[in-house]
Amino acid sequence: MAKTAVLLINLGSPDKPTVPAVYRYLTQFLNDPRVIDIPALGRWILVNLIIVPIRCFASTKIYKKLWTEEGSPLIVYGHRIKEQLQAELGADADVYLAMRYQNPSIASQIKEMEKHLYTKIVVIPLFPHYASASTGSAVQKAMEEIAKMYVIPQVEVVDDYYDLPELIEIQAENAQKLDPASFDHIIMSYHGLPMRQLNKVYPEGLCDHHDCEQGVEGANRYCYKAQCYTTTHLIAEKLGLKPDQYSVGFQSRLGKGWVTPFTDKLIEERAEKGDKRLLVFSPAFVSDCLETTIEIGDEYQEDFEKMGGEKVQLVPSLNDDPRWVSALERMVRERL
Repeated sequence: MAKTAVLLINLGSPDKPTVPAVYRYLTQFLNDPRVIDIPALGRWILVNLIIVPIRCFASTKIYKKLWTEEGSPLIVYGHRIKEQLQAELGADADVYLAMRYQNPSIASQIKEMEKHLYTKIVVIPLFPHYASASTGSAVQKAMEEIAKMYVIPQVEVVDDYYDLPELIEIQAENAQKLDPASFDHIIMSYHGLPMRQLNKVYPEGLCDHHDCEQGVEGANRYCYKAQCYTTTHLIAEKLGLKPDQYSVGFQSRLGKGWVTPFTDKLIEERAEKGDKRLLVFSPAFVSDCLETTIEIGDEYQEDFEKMGGEKVQLVPSLNDDPRWVSALERMVRERL
């Protein structure tokens, strides 16, 4: 029997593309104090009385558009990765898949682990770049559930892998299949975060006091923005891109004070410059999901066309690429 358990954690998805399921998902997700990090009462009012009631019906329509015959792509790819990783690890470790929000829940997977008396648990959040709202939240929840175990085994966490060679290779090769030279400009788009969350990384000073656009170096080791720029520079180097051939943007903002530049504004600027074809990466997501397939592939496409553009082409994520599975296997074996 394997003595090590591997817990893969992704963000999550509604159980179904229905209003009640989406309502439950958004309520759980947005009430997380690491996601909306404001005082509890203000967060409760904002989420439960304003954001969720207003966004629920529109979000349900989007999820219906995203859904496949197999279900939510993020969940589907999660199970494929879990099964492939289990096949690679064999009897050396047992692989579990959990979602930070909704199902399969972290609590249910930890309870299942407890039945097998593992001596070690390796936690791998499926977020390449560290952020309190993603990796931090997933690890905190996992630790809370592990703490309920009567016998608590050794726990090791993989907190980020923004410079993972396989991530860079897969992204670059997926782009090469689309002929990057045929596009007027390339945008590396990452999920957005409030600047206040980036600033909390630093015991002293602010994110803007560091040259995070140059990538990770020293004090900005856990700065989400710096990690995103490091990933960008590595992909650009792999593709042989010059600085003026690509830009970095941040999408999915909610409210004011979020990290800039905004991806939608970059697309607008490129349209004003006369660009007709844009190639867009989304390296913060290991699986294609609502933020890639719909937000970039559909919504940005529609907006770009209205501005006179022709094509916004999404570069596929890692999804179930065998090299991604091999990278996960290496992460685990290094910790066995």
